[in-house]
Amino acid sequence: MLRILRMTTSPAPKRVKTSPPLIGTHNGHFHADEALAIYLLRLLPSYNPSTLLRTRDPSLLANCHTVVDVGGEYDAAQNRYDHHQRTFDTTFPNKSTKLSSAGLVYLHFGKAIIAQRTGLHPESEDVEILWRKLYNEFIEAIDANDNGISVYPPSETANLSKRFNDSGITLSSLVGDLNNDFSISATPESTDHETTDTSSASNPDPQAAEDTRFLAASNLMGTSFLRKLNGYHTSWLPARSTVLAAYEKRHENDPKGRILLFREPTPWKDHLYTFESSSSPSTSKVLYVLYPESGTPGAKWRIQAVPVSKDSFESRKPLPEAWRGLRDEELSAKSGVDGCVFVHASGFIGGNGSEEGAREMARKAVEM
Repeated sequence: MLRILRMTTSPAPKRVKTSPPLIGTHNGHFHADEALAIYLLRLLPSYNPSTLLRTRDPSLLANCHTVVDVGGEYDAAQNRYDHHQRTFDTTFPNKSTKLSSAGLVYLHFGKAIIAQRTGLHPESEDVEILWRKLYNEFIEAIDANDNGISVYPPSETANLSKRFNDSGITLSSLVGDLNNDFSISATPESTDHETTDTSSASNPDPQAAEDTRFLAASNLMGTSFLRKLNGYHTSWLPARSTVLAAYEKRHENDPKGRILLFREPTPWKDHLYTFESSSSPSTSKVLYVLYPESGTPGAKWRIQAVPVSKDSFESRKPLPEAWRGLRDEELSAKSGVDGCVFVHASGFIGGNGSEEGAREMARKAVEM
């Protein structure tokens, strides 16, 4: 539970130990980093419940137990987590991206949060793996965005132009939208979106309205973080050992190890690239991954071409062009493999009615 403390004109009291702790951050325009940082702190028992004060008044911030993204000071021993100082250059281990307030809080409290939410031992290897994974896949982008760091070096994109604009669908952009002084709601009784004015003209306390929007931003960032953590803990992490076992047995499917097989649907991409990167440079790359569509008996099987990289739409070796866009008997006749179901028009994925059929499609495809 987080309670907002409203500012008053009364003199600031002397700094005393507060219970619940008082967290300070700046008021005014808010960003994704402090919105997430506040949520992360609240996940810890020592900060739940806690009270939030949004102000830039140094005398009020001085009385806070913890200050985030304001105050011009980074001192973990004093619970100060600002990153705007000219001399600030702290990064996550083995990373070059300068931290934002989200990264700072995660650096110091991330392992404790992960251990608490998952039930894992704080010193376990799994917590370390999840801590680094969440930074790589979630926190670092927030740090970079807040510090004005581009995904690619500007020199490499000078002559590139986007096919479409995707900036409006990022979490940071959605948080930015919440700074606007209005709300949109839709009710089951009406299919029309209704806009409610919360400007100072209709709201006697504009700061209260701004604080409410900040809490909405904090919840957006925090629940997104928790979904990532839950997915990595319950699905991605257990899959690591499954993918390793399949990777070590890949030569049973193809003499050169180019076909990987799973007995159940498995999130394999991240782990495959990790294991390949630690293998000898002369080791053949996996070209196709085979797996059942579901865990139910008699499920159809898929054959998926491995992308050139995790986020790429380009395959290392798409399924044969002659098969693409065909289905059922026509595909079986063209491929010479019984039980074919389909091959996508781009060749990135196909299907067969049985494991052996999918194996045979893969064996033929690697040689074509």
